[in-house]
Amino acid sequence: MTPICLTCGEPAGIGLEIAQNAWDMQGRETPFVLLADPCHVAGPIQVVETLDAYDPQGPLPVLAHGFAGDAVPGIPDPRNARGVIEVIERGVALVKSGAASALCTLPIHKKALKDGAGFKHPGHTEFLAALDGKSRVVMMLACPELRVVPATIHIALSEVTTELTPELLTETLRITAAALRRDFGIPSPRLSVCGLNPHAGEGGAMGREELDWIAPLLTNLKQEGLQVTGPWPADTMFHAAARENYDAAIAMYHDQALIPIKTIDFAGGVNVTLGLDFIRTSPDHGTAFDIAGTAKADPSSTLAAIRLAWDMAANRGAI
Repeated sequence: MTPICLTCGEPAGIGLEIAQNAWDMQGRETPFVLLADPCHVAGPIQVVETLDAYDPQGPLPVLAHGFAGDAVPGIPDPRNARGVIEVIERGVALVKSGAASALCTLPIHKKALKDGAGFKHPGHTEFLAALDGKSRVVMMLACPELRVVPATIHIALSEVTTELTPELLTETLRITAAALRRDFGIPSPRLSVCGLNPHAGEGGAMGREELDWIAPLLTNLKQEGLQVTGPWPADTMFHAAARENYDAAIAMYHDQALIPIKTIDFAGGVNVTLGLDFIRTSPDHGTAFDIAGTAKADPSSTLAAIRLAWDMAANRGAI
């Protein structure tokens, strides 16, 4: 079986201790190898030369990548910024070569990367898109009860109406539908689209975007064969009965998407990047410097991210 490549993320965060917990809890069922500096990992490990050269009955397998600084819980070292970036680049190369079945990334700290290495990307997702040569990718948040995609992501709310264009929404819907077919095994995915305005504009009384271009765009896509409905009032789309009517919800902006999934499954949500040539998942949380090194970190989201990466790889025939 071809293992998942798990990148270490920020060494001062909770990622490395969670990797240990994940291996102990399910590493034999969903095999992965951690790409990290062995000196940063506190627990028992086996250092491997290649991704497939590990003992499945042994301790956490680590493919070594040297870092310039130490790993002090809660205190990022600027000297490690370049190593964090290199690990992501190396992980992408491994999965694109077929040495890994998928990429699962532990959390980075964007400010630490910017301060230590001049990192210019808004986040992990945008960096991975650049490494894969993609001009447009889609961020999905997934848990067993809900899959949701924000059409616009890390921008100010005041910028949403400028950035949310017919082209962006169309590409988001098409990329999401294609990924649901290929990676989630859903032959005819059903997409449900939130309105931008309260009550989806209420017939123009609270905004005209739904009338002027969102609804006509969805009509055109339905005529092309995409199973898409909406725009619906966002406040009625996420209760249990409504969720039975779609395979993924398309939201218009960040919090419209993330509030419902974090309410439904705060600890177990998974960040998935759609539209890449390779599979990438990540736990839906940050570095949590405040609890790093205290053994309080919950591994649920990382466990879910590894399991989902494994299932997606199986749907692609990559394991």
